[in-house]
Amino acid sequence: MIYLNLCTDTETGFKLNQLCATCLLIGLLPFFMINCALFEAKPPPPEMMVLSKYSRVYPRFDDDMAFDGLQHAIEKTLVYLQNRPADTVYRFGKDRYELTHVIRSLETFLNFVQTAPTPKELKKFIAENYNVYGFKKPTDVLFTGYYEPFLHGSLQRHGTYQYPIYARPGDIATIDLSLFAPRYDGKTLIGRYVDHRVVPYFDRQEIDQQKMLDDQNLEIAWVNDPIDLFFLHIQGSGRVFLDNGATLSVHYHGSNGQPYRSIGRLLIDEEKITAEEMSMQKIREYLNLHPDEMDRILNYNPSYVFFKIEEDGPLGYLDVKLTPGRSIAIDRHLFPLPALSFIEAEKPIIDGNRQIQEWVDFSRFVLSQDVGGAIRGPQRVDLFWGNGLYAEIAAGHMKHHGRLYFLVLKPDTSE
Repeated sequence: MIYLNLCTDTETGFKLNQLCATCLLIGLLPFFMINCALFEAKPPPPEMMVLSKYSRVYPRFDDDMAFDGLQHAIEKTLVYLQNRPADTVYRFGKDRYELTHVIRSLETFLNFVQTAPTPKELKKFIAENYNVYGFKKPTDVLFTGYYEPFLHGSLQRHGTYQYPIYARPGDIATIDLSLFAPRYDGKTLIGRYVDHRVVPYFDRQEIDQQKMLDDQNLEIAWVNDPIDLFFLHIQGSGRVFLDNGATLSVHYHGSNGQPYRSIGRLLIDEEKITAEEMSMQKIREYLNLHPDEMDRILNYNPSYVFFKIEEDGPLGYLDVKLTPGRSIAIDRHLFPLPALSFIEAEKPIIDGNRQIQEWVDFSRFVLSQDVGGAIRGPQRVDLFWGNGLYAEIAAGHMKHHGRLYFLVLKPDTSE
């Protein structure tokens, strides 16, 4: 029997740029990421949403951002939808909507927000034209964040540039188990073909310390910080500023199929960092203060990510550019992807010393454009913050509860 990762989604290739940065690093949630039973067939998910007229809470639809970003996110989603098969159907709770209806829903909303409506006009427009889906019961959703990290690198290995960003190796074997039986739909094996058998692919320790990928010319670039590189693996995409003045956008191009293990959870269990203060920033601080422990801690997570160069990004599950503050990752097995959504959550206020002063309520329209290995179940949403200092701080610390809704045109308004 081959014990390899069976939780990889065959369609996404387990895109780590769509993972919850905070959850994966700090491990504050149960170990939900790669915990599938071998060859286990799962029952269909229950209906999680109902029309909000049956819900106790109905959103006010206040939006804290300018509409230009929203328009960009809708336009990118439309590009994706217009290339989908004509018979595609999307599920909103127990209701089903055809592809043309979902496209019309977004086009109608886009046309209206381009008129710069007042909040009152927007609320009236939604009430008259859209079905709003919420949870069956008033339920808080855990919001976390992810971002596009910046790294410093070189095309040649020299000086402090000693840590390679690897392209996908040619000897990775991917087995689509759905080809063998329908009950394995969505399950794949990732490994190496050696002596007429498939074995697990090299883990982090074998790649970084034993140099098992050396001499294969897989290095896209060399970066100057192993912690930055590790975080890049978590985010799955980033921007590398090269010492020759050029910039590379690197994006997820597969993993080694090894299970993800949270180094944040490890540091909590070892009482190195408390659960209350845990964040990406705290992990970085601890590793920098304890370089002798760095290899052991990083190698605790055997999962390893490979990259490719793209002209632009970062790209989400839909292979369209994500919009800062307007793109979210959800569990696509439970909720419609893509779809117009509305969230109510909390965001940080940061002072001149890069410290979070407080968390304040916010709400806005977003587009479900992404998925993530850690974004499982009805009470999980990952918000893409973009890049830069604020995005890094917000993504690194966000683990707050809020609410999630989905909007689609009422059937009689789309004809």
